[in-house]
Amino acid sequence: MHASETTTLRTALITADWPGIARQLHDNGYALLPNLLPDALCETLKQAYAAPQGYRKTVMMERHRFGLGEYKYFQYPLPPALQTIREEVYPHLVPVANAWMEALHLPDRFPATLEALLEQCRAHDQHKPTPLILKYGAGGFNTLHQDLYGEVYFPLQTVFFLSAPGPDYTGGEFVLTQQTPRAQSKAIVLTPGKGDMLIFTTNFRPVKGSKGYYRASMRHGVSEVHRGERYTLGVIFHDAVS
Repeated sequence: MHASETTTLRTALITADWPGIARQLHDNGYALLPNLLPDALCETLKQAYAAPQGYRKTVMMERHRFGLGEYKYFQYPLPPALQTIREEVYPHLVPVANAWMEALHLPDRFPATLEALLEQCRAHDQHKPTPLILKYGAGGFNTLHQDLYGEVYFPLQTVFFLSAPGPDYTGGEFVLTQQTPRAQSKAIVLTPGKGDMLIFTTNFRPVKGSKGYYRASMRHGVSEVHRGERYTLGVIFHDAVS
């Protein structure tokens, strides 16, 4: 990855409308930032997928009944672009995360810096990096899940879309489900464009009801890809046990 690509990315993150993003997260449990990753960086990340170095683990989804597709976890040290995303995005999400904990009367509070969060992870034997790149071909999909990885987890995460819906693939929508207590689940189906960043809840979010806020569990997945190849980059802030 070229230094200029990382610099462009850092500038885009610094100048993003973070108050507006916070409002989207509070209202919906997710926020979409269009055109955040430069096209050249999307292509660099996709081309690097085939490289043998830089990854700590490869997972074939069908072996674990996660779906159909493949993903790779990056190893430390992370590529500069991924480290930049983690460091620049995390501090903007901490106020949202802590406001959610307060609204739900939960005791958890999250530290101001990414390094402090990772120190908490290490204290609970969570040492493995969680950023990953995912590849789906025709027929590929990802079952509904949550990316927790251990006792310590941050309640928000990001995904970057590296392929263009239409020219590169069809199908493969990003799916969120929200479970309301004693009610049916709500499905949210999104088709972000190439270079877009989606921030969404890792586990649950507060939803305002008639008697205050209640906890709504959320999961995410990917619908079946009908044609082409779909690449995404997932950036999770907490580390994993394995």
